[in-house]
Amino acid sequence: MTREIISLTLPDVSAFARALKTDLASDLGDQTPGHQTILNAVARAGGYRNFQHLKATQVGIEPVAPVEGRALSRVLARFTQDGLLDSWSTKRKIRQLCLWALWAQVPPRKNFTEREISDLFDTMTRFRDPAQIRRSLAEDGLLSRNRDGSVYTRVEARPDATAQAIIREVTRRREAAAEAAGRTPAQ
Repeated sequence: MTREIISLTLPDVSAFARALKTDLASDLGDQTPGHQTILNAVARAGGYRNFQHLKATQVGIEPVAPVEGRALSRVLARFTQDGLLDSWSTKRKIRQLCLWALWAQVPPRKNFTEREISDLFDTMTRFRDPAQIRRSLAEDGLLSRNRDGSVYTRVEARPDATAQAIIREVTRRREAAAEAAGRTPAQ
C-alpha cells in the first residue's frame, strides 16, 4: 500500500510547539514536557539533530506566507469541479481572488482584441459576463487595455500565497477535466 505524502509548512514553529504542549497537557497532565523539549522533538521528527540545528539551516530563507483558509474555501466554492467560475461574488475580496485564477489562464505577452479576450473568458466561466471580467481585471491592474478598448494584454504581477493556492487548484481542476474529456471509456 502506498503512503500519501502530506507536506506541513509552519509559519512559526514556536507557536506550533506551544499548541502541541497545550494539547499534550490535556492527555499527560503534570508529565508534559517543556517548551524547549517539544521544540527539539519537533526538529528531530523533521530529521534535524535538535532545534538549534533546524534554526541554523533557516538562514536566508524567506518565511512562508500563510494561506487564508476561509477565503480559499469560499473562492474555490465558486468554481465547478471542471475549474469554471460558476458565479460572481458580491464581496470584493472573494471576487479579486477569483480573478487571479482567470488571470493565470490568460497567455502572457499576447495582445487580444475585445472579441478574442471575451471568447477566452467565456471558456473559463459558466455565467458569461466577459465585459464584467475585463473591467474588473483592468481595475485591479491585472489586464491592460488601450484607450479605445481594442487591445487587451495581461499585466504581469505576483499573486500572494492565497491567490497562488487558488490558481494551483483551479488549474488542477481544469487539467483533470480536460484529461477526463480526452479519455476514452474503459472497455
